[in-house]
Amino acid sequence: MKEAIYRNTCPRNCYGTCGILSHVKNGKLIKVTGDPEHGYSKGKLCAKGYAFTEYVYSPNRLKYPMLQSPRGSGNWKRISWDEANTIIASKMVELNQRYGSNLASGYNKYSGNLGLLHYATEGMFNSIGPHTKPIGNPCALSGRHAMNHSFGENFSAIPEDMAGSKLIVLWGANPAITNVHQMKFIYEARKKGAKLVVIDPVFTQTAKKADLYIQINPGTDRLLALGIAKLVINSKQHSIQFLEEQTEGWLEYKNYLENHLTIKEICKQTGVSLEALKELSDLYGTIKPIATWAGLGIQRNKRGSDSISAINSLAAVTGNLFIPNGGLYYMHFDVEDFPCTLLNHQGPEHQSIPASREVDISDYAANAFQLSDPPLKLLWIASRNITQDQNFNAWAKLFQHLELVVTVDLYMTKTAERSDIVLPAATHFEEEDLNVGYWHYWLSINQKAIPAYYEAKSDLQIARELTTKLNELSPGFSNFPASKEPVDWIKEELTPEIMDLYSFSSYEELLQRPYQKDRTKGILEDRNVFRMFTPDKKKMKDQTGFDKVNEFKLLTPQSLLKIHSQYASLNWLNSPQDESCIELSSQAAQVNGIKEREKIEVYNAQGKIVGVSKINPHLPNTIILAHQAGDNPINQLILQSNEQNGSTYFYDSVVYIRKAEAP
Repeated sequence: MKEAIYRNTCPRNCYGTCGILSHVKNGKLIKVTGDPEHGYSKGKLCAKGYAFTEYVYSPNRLKYPMLQSPRGSGNWKRISWDEANTIIASKMVELNQRYGSNLASGYNKYSGNLGLLHYATEGMFNSIGPHTKPIGNPCALSGRHAMNHSFGENFSAIPEDMAGSKLIVLWGANPAITNVHQMKFIYEARKKGAKLVVIDPVFTQTAKKADLYIQINPGTDRLLALGIAKLVINSKQHSIQFLEEQTEGWLEYKNYLENHLTIKEICKQTGVSLEALKELSDLYGTIKPIATWAGLGIQRNKRGSDSISAINSLAAVTGNLFIPNGGLYYMHFDVEDFPCTLLNHQGPEHQSIPASREVDISDYAANAFQLSDPPLKLLWIASRNITQDQNFNAWAKLFQHLELVVTVDLYMTKTAERSDIVLPAATHFEEEDLNVGYWHYWLSINQKAIPAYYEAKSDLQIARELTTKLNELSPGFSNFPASKEPVDWIKEELTPEIMDLYSFSSYEELLQRPYQKDRTKGILEDRNVFRMFTPDKKKMKDQTGFDKVNEFKLLTPQSLLKIHSQYASLNWLNSPQDESCIELSSQAAQVNGIKEREKIEVYNAQGKIVGVSKINPHLPNTIILAHQAGDNPINQLILQSNEQNGSTYFYDSVVYIRKAEAP
């Protein structure tokens, strides 16, 4: 019996981007293990990774293209790929003829399946010329803007170096749940005597392992960072030479701390005691190197960008920016080092329409519904499930407005159920790809290890076949290079500059093991100026506390065994008894007459979710906690969209609680 081992890379939207060894026997995936050659994941996987064999062969996977008529009726029938492509291509051509452009055709794609070849969706739409496309990043853009302001560009330290830190400060990060591989480097540092500090509104699994846990009021992180810096400077423990010679805005920053910010007000707003604030400042002022990790959650509110900037400036004040085993951790965007040939594929020019029409993805449905001349009529949805989106009312209106909805996915998600056509997607074991993480700095290949599950196809193969059909119906409609094979696209990404940056010389070498980026060829050597946080005095006076009776802030962190709605149908990771838990404080439960394990509703003007109460004695009275898991549409409770080109303000949601009504 034929056996083989292939190299794969987990493409989920996760810090790990783990290396996988896929064990295949007679064309069937029988086991997955971690790739010991991968310098970050080091031969280990998380529980989700080890469940990939069930993920691939789950009976719930989509097998064939499906057509629903009418939309939302549940009346599905199997169709062929040629039929599906003919329906889609015919509609795209008809819309072009009706409106004189392709702006009525668009897509909504995000991060459910990462990898450079998954930019095939973007490349496919680019190939037809100007169209309607999403822009933005609802998860991390505010923080990215802050990092760019501070450093002038993309920046995040090397995660393996955290093992040599003497103090690790996790600010709104919970790696015991969301980045399990990083825990081994944290544990390695602690074995050498390092201290671990966790700052978080929630007493997380990581906080339980800390030497010092600071419970902070949500949205007040910038104030705490400024308060620590103020005490460090007052104690003459700041890095004065660096601040005077290599920063911009130092004097303005110092003046603000001295004249516009009091420790009393900081303690009041943050909820952090003076004793804890002094202990934090003493640690920051006396220890080097310090690794400070600003989690994504702290920038998911209207003060998020300021919070990241303030934390960056604290690291500058204490001289921990660029020293070995110190530095700042957020996330990086090194995928942009690559040509991203599919993403940047240039379609045919259109004389009267110079560019594609852009829609902010953070409130895509509401923004897309407003489009006119022409309106959006065809929507292609890939690598996402809109149950994780906000503004469900807008989505309902948009769907009524659309003439064709196409969803590409592995499972019949809630989004797929609302579509006209559903196309079965390949898993990463059934396609080739090239992957680079956004946390660590390792580049790895993804080989095709097994045949496709029934009629599932990769995004690239779908793009190749649909554009071929478009050109059959309307010659020259698309300029997508449909004849190019996956390996051709991968080799285009591996330019001499990329191979030099990652220290290998050929595609064949990458098949043997992953390679790490050489950061000495990166940005640190040329860095001259760090920009200090410049607080807006008017905005800084805004009250950040939240103590209204019976109103709560909703926090929605990730779960250990799921990523949003992914993995929700796997028996290995779920039990039939699993129910959505909604956590509340003892006081909140008492005031609202709620007992443990009761059905309750969390609601506001936008909608409601239902779950089972879990009384958490460590949870602040002003917070309701509901994890992102499965198809529970938590994000519909978001009360406001973000400002354009920033992260979504997930954690500014105000909600109420009550016992669920009897069915």
